[in-house]
Amino acid sequence: MARIESGKATLDETCWNAYTFNDSLYLLFESQMKEKGIEFIRTTDVKHPEVICDETKLREIFLNILSNALKYTPAGGKVTMKLTEVASDRPGYAMYQTEIEDTGIGMSEEFLPHLFEEFTRERSSTESRVNGTGLGMPIVKKLVDLMQGTIEVESQIGKGTKFTVTLPHRIAGKSEIAQFAEKTHAYEVTHFKGKRILLAEDNELNAEIAMTILEEAGFEVEHAADGIICVNMLEKADAGYYDLILMDIQMPNMDGYKATRTIRKFADKEKAGITIIAMTANAFEEDKINAYKAGMNFHIAKPIKLDELMSALAEILK
Repeated sequence: MARIESGKATLDETCWNAYTFNDSLYLLFESQMKEKGIEFIRTTDVKHPEVICDETKLREIFLNILSNALKYTPAGGKVTMKLTEVASDRPGYAMYQTEIEDTGIGMSEEFLPHLFEEFTRERSSTESRVNGTGLGMPIVKKLVDLMQGTIEVESQIGKGTKFTVTLPHRIAGKSEIAQFAEKTHAYEVTHFKGKRILLAEDNELNAEIAMTILEEAGFEVEHAADGIICVNMLEKADAGYYDLILMDIQMPNMDGYKATRTIRKFADKEKAGITIIAMTANAFEEDKINAYKAGMNFHIAKPIKLDELMSALAEILK
């Protein structure tokens, strides 16, 4: 939030496909909705599916809205996600309108004007039994503004909430679409299928996103919630069972540096020599040096860019 407000947040735009993006969002929430007994429906109807946008920030917008829909909709409820391309008055741009509607607990008419204010929640975590900082929606609003879009909300207590996000995206040119297809194809032919990754990541949502993306690319992924669990999982597995470890740095109980140093001291040389890729929110040179000093092989900065991650994995597994 501080980064956005200071003006340091900028758009990092690349070619992107609306159907692929919506598939990944749907897959991410489908099982969670099912577990809670919520019906999850989505439709996509766009004329120009390949557009230029900041996928990371776009994902953050819809993850926040869908997470709230999941949290505040009781069992037996319904969540719908509908993406439609509407008329655009801007030449060369497609206007995407996403409606996310739930049949959850809803919000009062009095609270709606304050929804996008920082640290505001209509109910405390004690009343709603849902924890939160009151920053999710303000961040969504700031990101929508950054993308020159609009966000509208309709809600009624006990009846549910509907968000309508309208965003302009530049329509991708033929060469950009060709490059996008080439990159996608490159990942498909790198034989990720059957390769097993041990993902050490304490943030549940980050882990869920990473696992979805990696599994879609053909990997088998197992999750460790901290460094101690990661070390134990590797120790108990047969040598060669995991092909590499994606290691978050900041984790409770045992951080990524200590976990890596512990692994490098294993008596089993094959396990001790496993490829470890550091994932850190800090991209400073000092962090890279610390990662390599701890015995890590590669370093990827967060937020992770899909192209960079897949390119790195393809290169490592050659």
